[in-house]
Amino acid sequence: MLENTLPQLEQLIEQILEKNNVLKAQVKELEQQKSDLMEENESLQLEVMESEEKQKQASTSLENLLAKLQSVQEAS
Repeated sequence: MLENTLPQLEQLIEQILEKNNVLKAQVKELEQQKSDLMEENESLQLEVMESEEKQKQASTSLENLLAKLQSVQEAS
């Protein structure tokens, strides 16, 4: 019985070590993906903020132009 148990234990330990290495590699890959996605998210948030600022500026410019047109119409 001991003759069979020891090789089986060695085989199981080897399988566990291999699986552990695979899982470590997957964790490392997932951490890199997470880091990349966090950077992309920050970049997209900055783009959105810049876009909102440009939209506000455009809206203000349009409101000013409209006000000028209205004042010219009233003067005519």
